[in-house]
Amino acid sequence: MRNILRIQILFTVALVAISMPFVSTASPPSSSLRVQGNISVATEGAGPDIILIPGLASSRDVWADLAARLRPHYRLHLVQVAGFAGTPALHDQHRQVAAPAAEAIADYIQREHIRAPVIIGHSLGGEVALMLGARHPGLASQLIIVDALPFYTLLFDPAATSETASPRATAFRTALLATPDARMEASQTATIARLAKNEAVRPSLVSALLASDRQTVADATYELMTTDLRPELSHIAVPVDVIYAYDALYGVPASQIDALFHAAYAASPQVRFRRIDGSFHFIMLDQPEIFSRAVLHALEPNRSENSSSP
Repeated sequence: MRNILRIQILFTVALVAISMPFVSTASPPSSSLRVQGNISVATEGAGPDIILIPGLASSRDVWADLAARLRPHYRLHLVQVAGFAGTPALHDQHRQVAAPAAEAIADYIQREHIRAPVIIGHSLGGEVALMLGARHPGLASQLIIVDALPFYTLLFDPAATSETASPRATAFRTALLATPDARMEASQTATIARLAKNEAVRPSLVSALLASDRQTVADATYELMTTDLRPELSHIAVPVDVIYAYDALYGVPASQIDALFHAAYAASPQVRFRRIDGSFHFIMLDQPEIFSRAVLHALEPNRSENSSSP
């Protein structure tokens, strides 16, 4: 029971602490920057299309290492959600963030005539990718989900529903909005070590916290905790690759984390799993080489289909 509680606390911390951008709000070298709904998209490279969606309040810069590896062979579309990482906030009338982002990306794909892109999403970005795949099944060719579950409240209560999750999520949002900046900064300094094992990235993660719009972060957190996408997974008609983290410091056996992810994605018709050990939530920052190899391996079937071989 103590070990289970420890892993639940770890992921509870993740819901707050992933609400920090990575290093800067600057766009990567790009051929264009387009705005669609509550997202902006920077493009770079040439080849088959890949759309990359960062997590809750993260900057698109979290993909910098992966983007450098993919850029010579793919056209990358790096998403930035409004209100995160110092970008101007755009509050939805329903106080949602992920769902409008999914619709904005779907509109962007159609408007720009992008043919069957691969969608890669981390954390909240993974939920956005699942929404897009389930609600617009003809748009993407593959989803790569990075350390994200289709229903985050399973971390606290395996029997949870969207309805039973609402009180906890409401309390969480209220507390987040009421937390003074000084206390938030102090708490993030203490907890970021549980989310990024790579010590070199921690100071930037902490210092960038205040660049995100607090209301957007709070609303997105509530949405994450109350949105159960498991009933929609069967609508996804393309392969889903789930890459997730594990470290012995979680305090539970790796098999327990395996079981959590496998059960959560049980309704997915075409799903494959890849666990990356020795990493916390920000896998792409903790294990960039292994993470990039995992993504490239997941992309291999699409390389032959799209006539592009790095």
